[in-house]
Amino acid sequence: MCYSIGEVSDMLGVAPSTLRYYDKEGMLPFIKRTSGGVREFREEDLEWLRIIECLKKTNMSIKEIKQFIDWCMEGDSTIDKRLDLINRRRDLVLKQIESLNETLKTLNYKKWYYETAKAAGTTAIHNKN
Repeated sequence: MCYSIGEVSDMLGVAPSTLRYYDKEGMLPFIKRTSGGVREFREEDLEWLRIIECLKKTNMSIKEIKQFIDWCMEGDSTIDKRLDLINRRRDLVLKQIESLNETLKTLNYKKWYYETAKAAGTTAIHNKN
């Protein structure tokens, strides 16, 4: 089954202009076009787009994502490069999770602090701000 850019946009929650930009930047070499030049997205293309969006969420640059896609298109000779890239991004995400967990601890403490102060009608019951 083939999907239009609008349908893919709706399915993935990505603006059509973003998909066009990805294509312009060479990140969608797997996308087929009709004789009239209209992009046709297949089921397997959606998985590629999900991977691109995943890598974007790791703050990977468009240039790096394009390099990853290029390596994928080159085939098995680039498995080591791809694995290395994925491992580096994974390590980065784990550090971000650790940092966010520390932030959440602080916010949870402050939530408790202000809830108990509100119930008491004063922050004087606590020694900290």
